[in-house]
Amino acid sequence: MSEYHTQIETAAHSVENLLNVGSGDVADTGIILGSGLGELSEQVDVKERIAYGVLPGFVQSSAPGHAGELIFGSHDEKRVIIANGRLHPYEGWSARDVVRPVYLMALLGVKTLIVTNASGGLNSDYQPGDVMLITDHINLTGMNPLIGPNDDAVGPRFPDLSRAYSPELREFIVKLSQSINTEVRQGVYVGVRGPSLETSAERRYLRSIGADAVGMSTVLEVIAANHCGLEVLGLSAISNAATGGPNQQPDTIEEVWANAAIAGARISKLIGSLLTQS
Repeated sequence: MSEYHTQIETAAHSVENLLNVGSGDVADTGIILGSGLGELSEQVDVKERIAYGVLPGFVQSSAPGHAGELIFGSHDEKRVIIANGRLHPYEGWSARDVVRPVYLMALLGVKTLIVTNASGGLNSDYQPGDVMLITDHINLTGMNPLIGPNDDAVGPRFPDLSRAYSPELREFIVKLSQSINTEVRQGVYVGVRGPSLETSAERRYLRSIGADAVGMSTVLEVIAANHCGLEVLGLSAISNAATGGPNQQPDTIEEVWANAAIAGARISKLIGSLLTQS
């Protein structure tokens, strides 16, 4: 096993010893919370919190609004691991740093990964506060966590990403959203490196290549999740209008967080219902 994955395995053993559970038996579902989407963590019966920085090989998040911790607990008897805040390339971390929590979750027993984020709405039909179910993504970060020697014990050299976001989970969420009267859009997410927000011309370009929403996260984590065989569900909080049209208004982080919180409440409702019914 590579040094990278040996470090993650060591971190997994540390967590299992702390929680006093068997190998690979910590949780079935992992959740990564994006900017302004911390409400779900308040619905969990928390057993333990561990800051990223205390785990072997892990780094501490410096992004505003990201606690940078793993929460271990349960929601309606469903055992979960929540990454409360994530790591981003724009903080200076490598692609492999960003996805360490994903590989750790897999070693701890997670089979399903739910990723959430705040994003700009490229699609003019979207409004701030909407929720978008991610059907697919475009990776324009210029990065990939699988670059370098592959560890065949973890996943294949060339993982297929044609079904990167589980069609079965997406279908379930669509039906669930109708039953609890919580509307979801469906669209393609494009990941960029940031941290500067896109120019209006860039936003028009991103829309022209088929993207409905743009953000600075998620795509690397989803690549890693598929690499190690996890099923993935993606939900995006539309936090600002980013059409790049003649009436494009400047964005402020305060407005982004406020709109993310509105959509985040809806995302929390969806995920809570999913955990209860699955």
